[in-house]
Amino acid sequence: MRIFRDRHDAGAQLAVALQGYAERPDVLVLALPRGGVVVGYEVAVRLEVPLDVLVVRKLGVPGRSELAMGAIASGGVQVVDPTIREAMNVTQEEFLHVMNTEIAELARRERMFRGRREFLDVRERCVILVDDGLATGATMRAAIQALRQREPAEVIVAVPVAAPEAVGIISPLVDDVVCLAVPGYLTAIGLWYRDFEQTSDAEVRALLDSADERFAEAQKSVAAPPEPAAHP
Repeated sequence: MRIFRDRHDAGAQLAVALQGYAERPDVLVLALPRGGVVVGYEVAVRLEVPLDVLVVRKLGVPGRSELAMGAIASGGVQVVDPTIREAMNVTQEEFLHVMNTEIAELARRERMFRGRREFLDVRERCVILVDDGLATGATMRAAIQALRQREPAEVIVAVPVAAPEAVGIISPLVDDVVCLAVPGYLTAIGLWYRDFEQTSDAEVRALLDSADERFAEAQKSVAAPPEPAAHP
């Protein structure tokens, strides 16, 4: 059983599996906040590619918020799983309350995380979508749908751990899925991490700013001419 020390450790390990994308100039990483940004930061820094966020909100079942009955994403994307909604007897009133709450939270996070930062241009780019794990796949499905509207050339989903059912749902929607662990039965993503503390808004902003700075420095070093050889 693979246990990650924390999200930074998971991202570092995931970056190793994604090294084949390191030399491509068209690659960028989009991470799902909040926890996915920590994983995505490690991937982006190690591959020396840009990092941005794609804000997605899970529609949790009332009283069981970890169980997703759907998700929403930037751009008005909505993905709903009617099977789970019906199985959990979620009324229309309850569903609309969850939906409206998450729409407001999505807008708040857009302002908080992005500020004046423009969304990276993904058109004709290879985009690696990163999260800290896949349980039902509903959140990632919404992210993929939102991303496809921006016409990327390739979409790669990369996560440290995922339920086999979620991998089966996501795989046909993207060009590749890179996952380090696919246990036969996934009860909770957090069980695969020794430290799975909630990531704060401030940490997300700090990681995005740090990734911008480190990518800019990497680009400077690439563009800088080599030092002239010293003559004896």
